[in-house]
Amino acid sequence: MESLNRMATELVDEAIDFAPELGIDVHSLDGDSAVLDFGIEVPGAIEAGLLLAEIGTAGLATLETRVDQVAGTPRTHVELSTDHPALALLCAAKGGWELSVDGFEGLGSGPARALVAEEEVFQRISYRDEFDFAVLAVESEQLPDEGVAADVAERAGVPESGVFLPSFSTASITGSVVAATRTAELAAFRLHELGYDPLDILTATGSAPVAPVAEDETAAMARTNDAVAYGGRAHLVVDTPFDRFDEVASTAADEHGQPFIDIFESADWAFSELPVDLFGPAQVTIDVRGGETHCFGSVSDEVLAESFGL
Repeated sequence: MESLNRMATELVDEAIDFAPELGIDVHSLDGDSAVLDFGIEVPGAIEAGLLLAEIGTAGLATLETRVDQVAGTPRTHVELSTDHPALALLCAAKGGWELSVDGFEGLGSGPARALVAEEEVFQRISYRDEFDFAVLAVESEQLPDEGVAADVAERAGVPESGVFLPSFSTASITGSVVAATRTAELAAFRLHELGYDPLDILTATGSAPVAPVAEDETAAMARTNDAVAYGGRAHLVVDTPFDRFDEVASTAADEHGQPFIDIFESADWAFSELPVDLFGPAQVTIDVRGGETHCFGSVSDEVLAESFGL
């Protein structure tokens, strides 16, 4: 497999070339790093969100939108499919890089994680990227600055001029779109957490509604999690049977049925205290190649209607 960051850099170049059409602002930092504002000081957009999700998977996924229903009302839904779930979703797209630099706080996702490859999932998959450019999608309320770019460059082992930071806030159109694209990723990661070999996940497809943009980051975090946990559907094809497929859907959690705003508040927004089994799609179908098909979970229009204000 070619470098994930090389493939992602080609898509970043596309974003820069079509920035006005996508509603993206591009900022050059000292040291020649580049910040692409996908939805912080700009409102974000559907197409920008789709391209950002494609960048996050290093181009190893196909994305599209459709109009479906939530509680009897039409809503945009996003669907992501990949034939490379381990690389596209777990080595690239997954969030896992906490950024805390001189007062800046954010969460990094995307192919730059594979240049560091310290997370356990990289050992399971036996993948580490080597490239002179690093692409890290940054989810934050503020645009990253030179200090953040320098920190990413040092950790990724690349020059500052090779750092690209496409950035967005959760409370943006882009943020709602990107969250919806994570349905397949969460299903794959949940399987990995349960002990399943991620290389035995052959294909993954997920879809979820695009949540209404909330008034602030905390409300947006709750709504976008609701979109997946109560409205997300995933279909996986895997190579080997497993006795814990029933734990992949969010319905396996005892707290399932409550909007995330209530769950977050009950935990005083201490994310380390949250039950991990809530972070999965509402409904999952898993086909074992040459074997059985397993179906678990269900969507909840009632919770989505409350969360979305329908």
